[in-house]
Amino acid sequence: MTDPELLLRHEDGVAIVTLNNPARLNAWTSAMRAALGRMLAQIGADDAVKAVVLTGAGERAFCSGQDFSESQNFDGGADADRWLAAVKSFYEIIRSIEKPTICALNGLAAGSGFQVALLLDYRVGHAGVTMGQPELNNGIPSVVGPWAIFAERIGVARSMELILTGRMIDAQEARQIGLLNEIVPPAQVLPRSIAFARELGGKPPVALRLTKRAYREATQPAFDRAFQIAEEAQRQAFASGEPQRCMEEFFRIRAARKSA
Repeated sequence: MTDPELLLRHEDGVAIVTLNNPARLNAWTSAMRAALGRMLAQIGADDAVKAVVLTGAGERAFCSGQDFSESQNFDGGADADRWLAAVKSFYEIIRSIEKPTICALNGLAAGSGFQVALLLDYRVGHAGVTMGQPELNNGIPSVVGPWAIFAERIGVARSMELILTGRMIDAQEARQIGLLNEIVPPAQVLPRSIAFARELGGKPPVALRLTKRAYREATQPAFDRAFQIAEEAQRQAFASGEPQRCMEEFFRIRAARKSA
């Protein structure tokens, strides 16, 4: 499997996957996300792999989420439906990996990049890491993140604060509220993640597999319900044109900053 935007290597039973689009803060298009899903599904089925580490290329970001250059061109609700269905399928693949999954956070994690980091079992980052869910600021209803992922980790009140403000939180706050498990020096983020993945991968495999499966099954109803609600919310939002206008403004401001 070859994809310039995805790098894969193996180290002592640990599969290390790198999002390789640093010029765009490792944002993903639908094609890149689908390719990553296929790669992770194959890794999950490979008995030689005992654990997985997911990280981003460069020093600025793990993943900034959806590439707006794609989503700003969504033509109403039908495009939003297809996009959300693809996201759900991708998240299901991650949730179905019955091996330890570690996120090596080398920088920003925003939007669906933040959500994916939280879908993994453990997160290692450095003091410069920032995390958040700025969807609402871009005209996109924030439904899946808070109700399928955040609330069970940090509670409803804090989830509502993060999604309504769209603010980014720093590493220390993320550590305090349980969204970041370890803070290490930048140069140690990936080595520590690999070492911990190797440690977890050495646990009794049957018990490990059944534990992860039980968690997935216990949380599946809320996960499915969140996507069901999100489908109608995203359809109405994109049919209104508001997300597209907000993303157009985002690109206008960014272009103005670059030319200043």
